[in-house]
Amino acid sequence: MHNVREITKDLYSIGGDDRKLSRFENIHPIPEGISYNSYLLVDEKTVLLDTVDLSISDNFIENVQEVLGERPLDYLVINHMEPDHAGSIGFIQEYYPDVKVIGTKKTFDLLDQFNFKTSEDNIVVKDGDTMSFGEHELMFISAPMVHWPETMATFDTSNGVLFTADAFGTFKSLDGKLFNDEVDFESDFLVPARRYYSNIVGKYGPQVQSLMKKASKLDVKYIAPLHGPVWRTDLEYILDKYDKWSKYEAEEQGVLIVYGSMYGNTEKAAEDLAKRLIQKGMTNIKMYDASKTHVSYLVSDAFKYSHIVLASATYNLNIYTPVQNFLLDIKSLNLRNRTVGIVGNGSWAPTAEKLMKEILGKMKDMDVLEESFTITSTMKEEDVPKMEALADSIIETLE
Repeated sequence: MHNVREITKDLYSIGGDDRKLSRFENIHPIPEGISYNSYLLVDEKTVLLDTVDLSISDNFIENVQEVLGERPLDYLVINHMEPDHAGSIGFIQEYYPDVKVIGTKKTFDLLDQFNFKTSEDNIVVKDGDTMSFGEHELMFISAPMVHWPETMATFDTSNGVLFTADAFGTFKSLDGKLFNDEVDFESDFLVPARRYYSNIVGKYGPQVQSLMKKASKLDVKYIAPLHGPVWRTDLEYILDKYDKWSKYEAEEQGVLIVYGSMYGNTEKAAEDLAKRLIQKGMTNIKMYDASKTHVSYLVSDAFKYSHIVLASATYNLNIYTPVQNFLLDIKSLNLRNRTVGIVGNGSWAPTAEKLMKEILGKMKDMDVLEESFTITSTMKEEDVPKMEALADSIIETLE
């Protein structure tokens, strides 16, 4: 059974939801599923903009056939070659063997790598190139490393739709909805959107900024990503979020406490710090046991909050593994502009504080508080002034 919705004149959404997949990219939990978006433009010529993951290819092909009827598919625009969007290219080429592919030069390199067909009829486009398909003219906008090197965005100059590939995407299935004004984005999609951005695209903030600068010169009326709702109202809201995230600016003044504790002693120290911060007026605190929380959720809140506290036991003369994994993740994602407090712990060779500082020292614009300190095995009375000083320092650096 087909599942098609009209976005605006001549343009249809023909993607679908995947609620069976447990982990996106086999890493990130998606308990609420995910959507794979694809768009079909029906003009004098017909244009498909990206395909979908193999997991929903049957429904996808039904949707394409429902919209086209007896018409051929003339063109396939590939904005992004990652398999969750390019996985069904082979089926499209099988059902519509005369389709011409449009993409960047790197797109065709990747088509070869993934063993899809290429031909002399394929069209290589560069930044700013345009093509007319009847009433609709598409402009192709280079967006390398948002978040693969071949990525581009496509802008329909006639209706103001900007097809943004993975930019402005989000985890979570759409459940029959399509537009941002059909969902409560703040309540239901903001957390999945932040987790998607920070973990998938977050490393490439400068490249996202470059794309946003290009888009700011266009009369954009719709934002059509490859995951999540299509934006047709309140575009400023999601643009503001992306501006902050891609500049590594905190959304909120608050404290994220991530702790790793083997026997509960480091956890008690983290709780003591949280209590002192609350008593001093800072209640916007989120605390996670790194052993129980998937690191993608920790990364997401690291992009959200202005301050981070790492409380870690020493483990095999190193940082407790789940805390270390989190720290290495935010380092690889280029997170910056955060104030960080550290509480180390150890019984016979406490090294966690020193090693966490070494990793943070290799990151840009991370302000490690001097009041960071180490407890030995358990927090004691002599540690209270140190914890109080750390709490005071966090409060003083909050805006």
